[in-house]
Amino acid sequence: MGLVLPFEEKDAARDGVAALVALTRPDMERVNAMILSRTGSQVTMIPEVANHLISSGGKRLRPMLTLATANLCGYRGEGHVKLAASVEFMHTATLLHDDVVDQSDMRRGKLAARMLWGNEASVLVGDFLLGQAFRMMVEVGSLRALDILSTAAAVIAEGEVMQLAAAKNTETTEDEYLAVIRGKTAELFAAACEVGPVIAERPKAEHTACRGFGLNLGIAFQLIDDALDYGGVASKLGKNVGDDFREGKITLPVVLSFRRGNAEERRFWQRTLQDGDVQEGDLDAAIAIMKKHRAIDDTIERARHYGAMAHDALALFPDSEMKSAMHSTVEFCIARAH
Repeated sequence: MGLVLPFEEKDAARDGVAALVALTRPDMERVNAMILSRTGSQVTMIPEVANHLISSGGKRLRPMLTLATANLCGYRGEGHVKLAASVEFMHTATLLHDDVVDQSDMRRGKLAARMLWGNEASVLVGDFLLGQAFRMMVEVGSLRALDILSTAAAVIAEGEVMQLAAAKNTETTEDEYLAVIRGKTAELFAAACEVGPVIAERPKAEHTACRGFGLNLGIAFQLIDDALDYGGVASKLGKNVGDDFREGKITLPVVLSFRRGNAEERRFWQRTLQDGDVQEGDLDAAIAIMKKHRAIDDTIERARHYGAMAHDALALFPDSEMKSAMHSTVEFCIARAH
């Protein structure tokens, strides 16, 4: 089955990942070829479902970061390509699984795979991609890289279960919510960045620095996503504005609004998110409450804080084009809110 992997060059040229895209392009072409070859199966439905999501866009930021940190640390081998493809397969698998758990209808502006092939196929193809990811990790031959990415897979699953436990719980605290996104989103960013210096056999300090960059970037990235769900534009989100609200998700804008709200406002959140009683006009009311308490603005401010820590994590590396591109990527992730 043929597949064109869109690289979104036109979009990238307008934003802060343009430099990262340009610097990683030769290796990303090899990653894309690897992705295409590893989605092949005699079971026809597997490449159909996998390619539906893989070909639907996205900047492939996580695998690009694996390539970037390997380059930053002077790696000259071939293993970074397979590890980057592994990271993308892990990410794609989590999206397939997430859409089933969240009962999402849309993903990146297209019908979610589960809407076309069903929940069972989405879960099982996600499992297939995870299996292929681990095969590629083993082929690289770095036990430490395998440990980092396999640990990340477990932590991501823990984060998803934590989110499930916190779902519709309006009493969720900011610390509890941050623990969820560290697991379900930031951990893969962290692992994707950490394996670069690992396979380059760099000192432990560089492992820690790259991991810190990825972790803080991942938290900032998710917080901006949270803000965009209530203040973004559907065409840019790849999903409908307010999907988190309709799905009863407790995100940071909700946590802050609930904490700062009066009794009537708290009852509103309990009715809509906890009880699932969403009525006409409730999304607009939710956004109005958030604006009243600066919940969206403060979520973006929190993201800037984590973005600053991502910048600081790169301080021990000498100046280079790649380091500058990674700094610009942080700014791009924050600037999506504007």
